[in-house]
Amino acid sequence: MLKGLGGLGDMAKMMAQAKEMQAKVEAAQERVAELEANGEAGAGLVTCTITGKGEVKALNIDPSIFSPADKEVVEDLIIAALKDGKENADRLAKAEMSKVTEGLNLPEGMKLPF
Repeated sequence: MLKGLGGLGDMAKMMAQAKEMQAKVEAAQERVAELEANGEAGAGLVTCTITGKGEVKALNIDPSIFSPADKEVVEDLIIAALKDGKENADRLAKAEMSKVTEGLNLPEGMKLPF
């Protein structure tokens, strides 16, 4: 139970730690938003750049694959490159956020912010 004000001091300390953690998470989210990852398919014939937030920033298609007969192949390569880029961006974002949560012993799969 609370004896004197000792318990309130512990609560104030916990609140300060929570506020500090929130600031760290927000800073990490800003860094994640600035991250960029590349994806590719077809041995580099289609490449893309995706941000840590999943926004496609760039798409490059080698002109050698433009042929009406290859339309489906090109579409598949674009999808594969975007998927690869998104997976790479997610990996970078997870690594950045894990720097903030390191040592907190959070349950596996717990996502921040809460």
